[in-house]
Amino acid sequence: MRIGIDCRLAGTKHAGIGRYIENLLRHALTNNNHNWVLFFYDEEQAQLVLGKLFGLPHVAIIYSPVKHYSVAEQLKMPVYFYQAKLDLLHVPHFNAPLLYFKPFVVTIHDLLWHQHRGSAVTTLSALQYWLKYFSYRLTVRNAIMRARKVIVPAKTIKQTVGERFPMAKNKIKVTYEGVEKSLLKTTTEKRKKNTLLYVGSLYPHKNVRLVIAALHQLPQYKLELVGSRNIFVKQTQDFINSLGLQKQVRFLGYLPDQALQKKYAQVTALVQPSLSEGFGLTGVEAMAQGTPILASDIPIFREIYGDGAILFNPHKIAAFVAAIKKLETTKLDSLKERAKKIANSYSWQKMAKQTIFIYEKAL
Repeated sequence: MRIGIDCRLAGTKHAGIGRYIENLLRHALTNNNHNWVLFFYDEEQAQLVLGKLFGLPHVAIIYSPVKHYSVAEQLKMPVYFYQAKLDLLHVPHFNAPLLYFKPFVVTIHDLLWHQHRGSAVTTLSALQYWLKYFSYRLTVRNAIMRARKVIVPAKTIKQTVGERFPMAKNKIKVTYEGVEKSLLKTTTEKRKKNTLLYVGSLYPHKNVRLVIAALHQLPQYKLELVGSRNIFVKQTQDFINSLGLQKQVRFLGYLPDQALQKKYAQVTALVQPSLSEGFGLTGVEAMAQGTPILASDIPIFREIYGDGAILFNPHKIAAFVAAIKKLETTKLDSLKERAKKIANSYSWQKMAKQTIFIYEKAL
């Protein structure tokens, strides 16, 4: 079977989706029962993501320098895909081209923008935003309704997608994500006292402002922010300044895996205050280091983190403060043991194996 994968969003600079694609490739390409065609933005990205897998005889690479979420993507990518003469295409995000009519599967990581919309979630003008939002809704519907199979990262997302698109229920398949091998290694880093860590973007639905606001009641605590995306950083900095909390919050920017592993191991706890999430990968990565997790009490985190995290109401500052107090009185050895066991249950290798099985069933 000749299988194509759109890899233009691969790599850690594209956050969780980038890590998902990168690990899918690393584990799937070892299967030489199929011929693989990978669509990368350019050679630099391909070499960075594939590493020693670059140049495998059963893997073809096509460079397609087309920006994702663009009009060009809708017009040019179908041409690249058709010319490759694929038996099956995998689009690992919702952005499957409307004009591609051959068999494909799609990964839907969440329906976040169905749930959170309006001026508060964007830095675009109203006209730009609503045009983009209409295009998003159209593209998602096309992808889900026309795909042979719809891959999702959790049962919670399967339920969400199934409720929105009941006609697609029977073709939705769950493949849980995993933990990078480098982040599973134990470290001897000494934990800092009263230091909280957040890893991810600063979109409003991530709800990081609740944690920042709570620092007023937690003057002994500091918050460190790690993320590769710059959007909403200025607004977050302005919010911190307005509360006079500059000394308690520190922006660290992007951290490569080795530095991120050390950071997970150094802090008192990772905070996951999100109102909506597709999987919660950074929490699982932190759990692998035995780092306590303070997470929103929402369905996805109850599913993924189980009893390995301390959950709180993400709409109330007092609930987060109470979660901190609970952490201070919790027997951490027991919590860490549960967290590590849960983290070790997630595997990128297993995810890739399940995905290949889905490819084969799709045809």
